[in-house]
Formats: sequence, C-alpha cells, structure tokens
Amino acid sequence: MTKIRTAAALAALLFATPLAAEPVAYDFDKSHANLVFSYDHLGYSTTDGRFGDWEGELLIDLDTPANSKITMTVNVESMDTFWAERDTHLKSADFFGVEEHPTATFTSTSVEKTGENTLAVTGDLTIKGITKPATFDVTVNAQGEHPMAKVPAVGLDATTVVKRTDYGMDKFVPYVGDEVTISFSAEALQAK
Repeated sequence: MTKIRTAAALAALLFATPLAAEPVAYDFDKSHANLVFSYDHLGYSTTDGRFGDWEGELLIDLDTPANSKITMTVNVESMDTFWAERDTHLKSADFFGVEEHPTATFTSTSVEKTGENTLAVTGDLTIKGITKPATFDVTVNAQGEHPMAKVPAVGLDATTVVKRTDYGMDKFVPYVGDEVTISFSAEALQAK
C-alpha cells in the first residue's frame, strides 16, 4: 500500500510541475519588415540600401530567451541602393560577387537577455562565402496579441556593425567606409 501511495504522490508531483516550454515558431510579416544597410561615403554622406528578398525562421522562447533562435537567408541580387549603376558595381566581384555568392546568411548561436526589452543575438554571418561572428543588438518593441491579426506577435529592431574587409570587400577603403551598419526591423506573427 505504501508503494501505491508513493507512486501516486510522485505522479501527482510530476503532473503538477510545469514542463519547460518549447520555443514557438513565428512567421515574419514581410509587409512590415525591412532589411537595410548603410555606410560612410568619403566623409560627405551616408549611403544606404536594402534587400528586398529574404527568408527567415524565428523561434521564440518567452520564458527562456536563450532557447530562442533565428536564421536568415538573403538574396543578394535583390539589393537596391536606389542608383542602378552603384547596384551593378556592388553586385560585381569587387564587392558581393553575386554570380558566385548569390546569398548571405545569418544563423544565431546564442541569445542573451541584456535588459528588460533588449537582447544580444550572436551568430554566424556569412557574406561572399566568408563566415564571421556577428552580434545584433535587439530591442523588442512590442509583444502580445496583434491588434489586427488577433494572434501572438512580436515586433523588433536589430542592429549590428560589420567590417566589409572581413568579408573580402576592400575596394576603395578607407575612402568609402569599412564599417557597414546592418539594421533589421520586423513584425512577426505566431505560426499557425
């Protein structure tokens, strides 16, 4: 009888203890997302551009952010700096070399909570076939039920600065800036 009571107590304890939550998949709302970059031009101006074609996978663990993950694949051919001749040059072997390296990728390796609404997301950034570590500073702008879609949602802004020379793009350095700021702003809705 004692064994039965012990087994029953153990079963009750197991069912009463909350299990660790699994990360939840979110889909990016591309109509409310933007992947952009900017760099210094000769100290006179800031030139910027965007990538219009990219795919991302986002897993969020609200209870344990360290279990969250993101992966992104960017079609470099979709780059637009709002000046066709510059786009052609940036896509050439002098810079991105899109014929041999049509995509750039980012895969997170760690997520660290740094403040109430901030994270440091570190991962492997691959550009032009070269992989280097990069850390994005992420601000979670909003989290909760999306007022229009009526599903759980998250909004975020992420920024990092990389050196293009680390990725084999040294044309015109130091006149055209080596440091490139990459920024990503997006809304994501919990996947169905």
